[in-house]
Amino acid sequence: MATTAADRRAAGGEGDRRTMGLAEGRRVKLAVDICLGEAVAGTTGATAGLLSLAAGTEGTVERVDGPPRESHAVREYLRLRSLLQDYGHTMPEASRQRLEEEVRELEPQWSDFREHGGRATARVRFDNGFVLDGAPEAVLTHL
Repeated sequence: MATTAADRRAAGGEGDRRTMGLAEGRRVKLAVDICLGEAVAGTTGATAGLLSLAAGTEGTVERVDGPPRESHAVREYLRLRSLLQDYGHTMPEASRQRLEEEVRELEPQWSDFREHGGRATARVRFDNGFVLDGAPEAVLTHL
């Protein structure tokens, strides 16, 4: 299946430098402030404040959960779009129009995958003892 480097990056696959660099044991730091939630005091349950981790907090990646495997519809979208881009200009008009329609029908699944499904997450143990699980790559930078 012929895909472009941009397709592979968008799908979180080969060619995505962020995914390739996010590895178990690698040192990282937070790129943004993260609000963990309200801090509750004792048995009274009174709110004592807000617990957050500041940008720049350093830690170690304990686990990387790769991007979910793309669905058949996503793979088909990539295949058909590549076919259209590479050979569409040589196809008979009716065939090209049918292929364009198939690509249009699959675009919602592709868009959804790009927005939600093609990113790796990590479990990071920070030097201060906190653990952040399911952290998207966008909130971490490498040291």
